Amino acid sequence: MSTALTPIALPVTAVTCLEDRAHVERTAVLELRAGIQRLRLGPVSALAVDRTLHAELEAGHPATVLDVRLVRTWTPGGPLPSPDDSALRRRVHELEDERYSVEQRRERLHARLGVLGRLAADLLRDIGEGAGSGESDASRWARELDRVDGEREEFGQQLWSAEARLPAIDTELGEVRRAMARSETPPAELLAHVELTVDAAAAGPVRLRLTHLTPCALWRPAYRAVLDGDALTLETDAMVWQRTGEDWSGVRLTLSTARSALATDPPRLGEDRLTLGDRSAAERRTVDVELREEAIGDIGPAPVLGLPGVDDGGEARVMGAPAPVSVPGDGRAHRVPLSAFTAPARSEYACSPELSPLVTRVVRCDNGSGHALLAGPVDLVRTGGFGGRGTLGFTAPGAPLVLAFGSCDDHSVVREAEESRTTAGITQRTVVTRTVRVHLSRFSAPAEEGDRVVVVRERIPVSEVSAVEVRLLKEACSPQPPALDADGIARWEVGLPPGGRRTLTLVYELSAGAKVVGI
Repeated sequence: MSTALTPIALPVTAVTCLEDRAHVERTAVLELRAGIQRLRLGPVSALAVDRTLHAELEAGHPATVLDVRLVRTWTPGGPLPSPDDSALRRRVHELEDERYSVEQRRERLHARLGVLGRLAADLLRDIGEGAGSGESDASRWARELDRVDGEREEFGQQLWSAEARLPAIDTELGEVRRAMARSETPPAELLAHVELTVDAAAAGPVRLRLTHLTPCALWRPAYRAVLDGDALTLETDAMVWQRTGEDWSGVRLTLSTARSALATDPPRLGEDRLTLGDRSAAERRTVDVELREEAIGDIGPAPVLGLPGVDDGGEARVMGAPAPVSVPGDGRAHRVPLSAFTAPARSEYACSPELSPLVTRVVRCDNGSGHALLAGPVDLVRTGGFGGRGTLGFTAPGAPLVLAFGSCDDHSVVREAEESRTTAGITQRTVVTRTVRVHLSRFSAPAEEGDRVVVVRERIPVSEVSAVEVRLLKEACSPQPPALDADGIARWEVGLPPGGRRTLTLVYELSAGAKVVGI
């Protein structure tokens, strides 16, 4: 059974882009004749995974796929330029040949100058020996010295010209290669075709659908947030990279967070034995405590160090582009719009002096996109234009999202902390009193009017053991915080007029019994 020599085009019509690979779908209409026949389709990407190749014909046609396989052809590029090469490629060959010849000439000149240097040394030694023995032939000696010096000067000038020409060749060669990389695609040396064997009971057209996996393709989410007054517009995009060896033109693009490379078997559970033992005398006499930093949990899993992946909240997400897209196979990032929504935004000027001495404008709104927002970078745009780049965490549909639109340079924050320690004489109870003062200042233009409310957050420790008590001294605070939340966060809303200054004071004490150590 012979194979059709003329390949049948098999374009890419749909792509499902995964975290580190792509599932490619191709379709074509085949004109079949009755009987068993072998067709050659393509060319296709040579990176296609053979074991994932799957072909099926449309239902209703009396034809069956007997075999499908990938056949790759290696066509190495010749060392010499061919008549089909472009002017840039021919110029690259000319510069490479010239560089090679100049390097060879430089090596020969170095060798000749070395020989002339040794010849001059032998001639001077011969002159010294002849003069010492009473021989006098000044004219011959002068003639020989002039000849050696002339040749050394001539070849030295040629060596200088060759060494000066090499950097110029390298510069021009780099420019031509960059221009060639921008303007044309190098010819493919490894091509692949699909050989399809079908058995048709009757002649006629039939639609073929062929799918396979391809590496060297990935995507990551990206966002653009535009703040216009009290409204926030969030645009969800996908950054798609692919270097599969072929372009995706007008394809239906689907984006998935499924990780097909990971094993689906549940992890094995190991044996974990817990044993009880009597406390020692020292452990019964003391209670060992320590101050520990805890991050307040948020929606989504904890970040993983290393190569950033797609944070999907532990559940595979699927999103589709609303219109056909084209992604060239150049390995560069291409932005694909997915969705956009506009929601009313709540804005505040927030400050956490213990973490940062900056006042930041924080914008909050609800996720109205209708789908989960995956973790990724977000470009921040205000009325004045691009304001910077931030990070958006995983946000479920309808959940609140928080974006920081940069710091306010017209505010100054200074934080001071003091600590005093006392011990009661009878109960031996240790009391640690801590005083935190936050000084806020606002520097405004002469024509600026109106107060600006700054939300200041400070924290106090939260005790997990009954032997240690934490108490807020409200009578010593100025002004008193409205309340403390479950995480020990105190919150003030401070109004600052133009050029105004305010000082906040937070006082609390830690009280521990005599058995407590570590405070």
